[in-house]
Amino acid sequence: MTNNHNILVIIPVLNEETTITGVIKSLQSYNLNNIRVVDNGSTDNSIIKAKEAGAEVICEPIPGYGRACWRGLQQLDRDINWILFCDGDGSDDLSYLPQFLAAKHKYDLILGNRRATVDGRKAMTPVQNFGNWLATFLIGWGWGHWYQDLGPLRLIRRSALDEIQMQDRGFGWTVEMQARAIECSLRICEIPVGYRRRQGGRSKISGTLSGSVQ
Repeated sequence: MTNNHNILVIIPVLNEETTITGVIKSLQSYNLNNIRVVDNGSTDNSIIKAKEAGAEVICEPIPGYGRACWRGLQQLDRDINWILFCDGDGSDDLSYLPQFLAAKHKYDLILGNRRATVDGRKAMTPVQNFGNWLATFLIGWGWGHWYQDLGPLRLIRRSALDEIQMQDRGFGWTVEMQARAIECSLRICEIPVGYRRRQGGRSKISGTLSGSVQ
């Protein structure tokens, strides 16, 4: 199996003790062993479970999906060339990861498109569908690139992320990344992926209408 030592996985977590072990073990089955869990204020045993499963755990007490992702990007090892973002609630279908890993030779930003699969569309809530439609429409209208999804499963080249210079620390993390990727002329692709209803934890973005709008 390919050695993926130059890929760091970042998983923002908020009360996901029932799912985080399975997510980490699934990642490890694809030889992704550099896993950094960013706890964003859990009150359950998420931290303990993540450490027991073999992940590095750091804490970000200030709430916010973007804040947690940003914290995970601090103090990266020199040999890390790629960052994989995924959720810790068990909703991402990680069986599609081999396609992501194969695509990194041609692209700078590889996004999971949940809306391209039947299971993915069924699993997304009306609020998620609305938020995705609104954001992708506005990006297409403003930047001329018509994304299909704002899925959490994404692989990005470290140098590309440095070029983007992410500023958002809240709800708009994924939107900013995708809009700035266009501005930076990154090579972008979307890969159809499966998706499941969250298996545990609480939504950090799309659980409410206000969250999706913001």
